[in-house]
Amino acid sequence: MSPGELVRALRRRWYVLIVAAVLTAAGAVQVLHPTQTYLSTAIVVLKPPVTANQPNQLANLQPPLAAVSYAAVQQLESPAGAAELRAAGVSGTYRLIPRNSGTSVTPRYLIPSLQIQAEQDRPVAADTAVRKIIEIYTKHLTDLQTQQGVPDSARMSVTLLVPPTAVVQTGTKSRGLAGAALLGGVGGVVAALWTDRLLTRRSRRRRTAADAGPVGRAEEPERAPLVGAAR
Repeated sequence: MSPGELVRALRRRWYVLIVAAVLTAAGAVQVLHPTQTYLSTAIVVLKPPVTANQPNQLANLQPPLAAVSYAAVQQLESPAGAAELRAAGVSGTYRLIPRNSGTSVTPRYLIPSLQIQAEQDRPVAADTAVRKIIEIYTKHLTDLQTQQGVPDSARMSVTLLVPPTAVVQTGTKSRGLAGAALLGGVGGVVAALWTDRLLTRRSRRRRTAADAGPVGRAEEPERAPLVGAAR
């Protein structure tokens, strides 16, 4: 299709472009006035027990602790863990982000700290969801040590480094508007061209059928008279 044909097709289906412009404007309004959500974030750390050689627990954070913490995170991210969190009242979007010193391809979890995030429509609900996740995370670690028969004096413990704090989510409106305009423009042009092609084909079929109708009747052979009628 040449540029001239494209322009003529868009002129013929101007009403499709108007519909696309209205839908784009509605999307832009949603971008400018989005539904307000709050993101709550907390950080916990898994500490080793106090020993005579290392009384400062935070100075003795070893990779094995990070491996144990990550195992608990995997339990919570499993289908059974997700069902457990839902039963405890955790809904919506939440994330458990272990600290690591590797890459996304080959992660190496060396720091036994965990960042927990929850997104809700109210700040109190977001903070409550994070606290519930911390509670269940701590329970999993406690149950694991109980199953292994670890004495109380040698148990690992979970400490809250950064308490849950909810902040309002603010996206980049300029990017949202650019995306809505691009999507609306491309979608409107595609819809107009598709509509023009469909209606043009239908119009050609009607004209072809109308032109072929009289010719077909004119070329119809004359029927022979009935025998009874001739008598």
